[in-house]
Amino acid sequence: MIKQKTLLHWLGLLGVTAFISYAVAVIFSPLAYPDYDWIRQAVSDLSADNAPSRTLWVQLSSLYYPASIVGVMAVCIAVQGKYTKLIRLGIYLFAIMGWVSAVGFAAFPLTEGGTGGGTLQDTMHMVVTGVVVILSLTSLLILTIGGLRQKTFISLGVCAVVALFLMLIGPIGMAFPEYFGLFQRFSNMISANGFGAILGIMLFIGRFD
Repeated sequence: MIKQKTLLHWLGLLGVTAFISYAVAVIFSPLAYPDYDWIRQAVSDLSADNAPSRTLWVQLSSLYYPASIVGVMAVCIAVQGKYTKLIRLGIYLFAIMGWVSAVGFAAFPLTEGGTGGGTLQDTMHMVVTGVVVILSLTSLLILTIGGLRQKTFISLGVCAVVALFLMLIGPIGMAFPEYFGLFQRFSNMISANGFGAILGIMLFIGRFD
């Protein structure tokens, strides 16, 4: 018998919505930035204060933060009091990372493309980036360990370890400036946002029931 889906299940699809909104912004915002080189430049250059693509970026990514936050909080509610402490902790840290990202990057966008213009706002942008990276890596590592330890939830551990691997590709790009944008997209769009979509799908299909 197919179990009837609740509102909580349907909220999981917001994780997929967030991923699509972000991916669309990453793919199409460069159309408003004639000299943008996606292989070399970071995604954050597209939303910098002085970027010609900022308006288009804001429009295309308008669903990203609301959908990602609501989606991951729905997952937090679904796992409350269930599974192991490691799995719950990993998901909670991933949710905190989402909040820090949503509030931090909205409050402190780069003033200029690249590393910014050296202002306090740019410094805070880098601080937020560092916190987001640390929370992302920590949550994925914890979910990798927690998921692989629980036989009924190995799929979560496998997805987490793949996302963790893809996220570690990003820093490697710092050694290859001409390809930094390409490397960053693995750690940014595919890893963190992709894992958020996977959590949403797992919630929707009832894996957290």
